[in-house]
Amino acid sequence: MTVRKALALVTGAVMCAGLLATGCAPRTPDTAERSASPRPAPPAPSARPLPGVGPAMLAQIPEATRQALVVRGATAQANRAQVVLYERDPVRGWRAAAGPWSAHNGLRGWTQDHSAGDLRTPVGVFGLSDAGGRLPDPGTRLPYDQDPEFATSGTGHLGEPLEGSFDYVIAVDYNRVPGTTPLDKTRPQGVDKGGGVWIHVDHDGPTNACVSLREEHMRELLLTLDPEKSPVVVMGPESALER
Repeated sequence: MTVRKALALVTGAVMCAGLLATGCAPRTPDTAERSASPRPAPPAPSARPLPGVGPAMLAQIPEATRQALVVRGATAQANRAQVVLYERDPVRGWRAAAGPWSAHNGLRGWTQDHSAGDLRTPVGVFGLSDAGGRLPDPGTRLPYDQDPEFATSGTGHLGEPLEGSFDYVIAVDYNRVPGTTPLDKTRPQGVDKGGGVWIHVDHDGPTNACVSLREEHMRELLLTLDPEKSPVVVMGPESALER
């Protein structure tokens, strides 16, 4: 090998070493650099919807509402129903807070166009703003009217005794003036549209238009409802609720 060729080989080796040292060749990031790389944020939890309630009925629930009592009948003719109280968290959405409870509703089921004496329970979303009963206030945060006029007697549609049915009641804000006793008979839509629709103590039979729960469940409901959460009842057969 000539001296000139030897010098050329040495010079080339030195240049390659210099290129590698200055970072011109591709290299893998070290551990510190990998750990500093940004990571995708975890997905935000999706808000849970109100179970079994479709967009048409959801649209009727006020934005401020954070408590919804869902009363669900199997069919439009059913006079038995299932009841669950839900509460809404601003981030997580709706969760069950009480129930499920069995209930009775109107003898002939449900109606989208309630009228006095039709023996059907009105379908829709209604406020729950006032309570009362023959018995003393159990500790509800709703305005409560204890009055002996809540006493009732006689028999129901199946011959069952009605005594004690109005020991506890919650007025459903259908054709009534919110902020008054459930006994108030003012009917803003007229008397032909019915009224006096309550949630009250069950008497083991269908009602005229009300929803009835066992006494212990009425007490639990009264103790859980909070007017600051703008409670409503969402009620009707499955076919109406899921629209």
